[in-house]
Amino acid sequence: MASMPGPPALRPRYPVTTPRLLIRPLTPADADGLLAYRSVPDVCRYVPFEPQTRKELLERIATRWTRTELTAAGQVICLGAQVRDTGALAGDVMLAWQSQEHACGEIGAVFNPDLGGQGYATEALDAVLGLGFQGLGLHRIIARIDERNDPSIRMVGRLGMRQEARLVENEWFKGQWTTELDFAMLAAEWHARHAPARGSE
Repeated sequence: MASMPGPPALRPRYPVTTPRLLIRPLTPADADGLLAYRSVPDVCRYVPFEPQTRKELLERIATRWTRTELTAAGQVICLGAQVRDTGALAGDVMLAWQSQEHACGEIGAVFNPDLGGQGYATEALDAVLGLGFQGLGLHRIIARIDERNDPSIRMVGRLGMRQEARLVENEWFKGQWTTELDFAMLAAEWHARHAPARGSE
């Protein structure tokens, strides 16, 4: 008699490779790379943290960012996106497993603006969508973005995510009411975008 499949889980083989990046767990050696952008006020303007110090980043690496697998809803992994050719840390990406019942998750990213304009964030987040849809079997993944954050809005558009909601002044954030845009993608949509083109097989 065949055994019933176990509960879903994501246990990636690191590094997860893309054409130009290595997506992998963060280590103390990444502290200076993280500091290069997570200490910059402009980078932190639309994200839920203030500019961080090297000490704060090392503490996060040792505590909140140690998880490398998703084995239960409510868990989050934060991974570094390293440029393969140079070894530079381009940014970090997040995948949160929100619900097992509804098979949904959320993505996010913070990237070094000094390496901006090269598509690294889009490439990294596309890989994270793949982890969620292929690796964990999620049905739906969302991204929540401050309406003022034009670069992130354009980026999720390049990923093929669609805007589904505009929540007007829904959050008191860093001293003011802010409006949130919610974007989403379904597994079928991601797979359709990554299906082999006819004649390429």
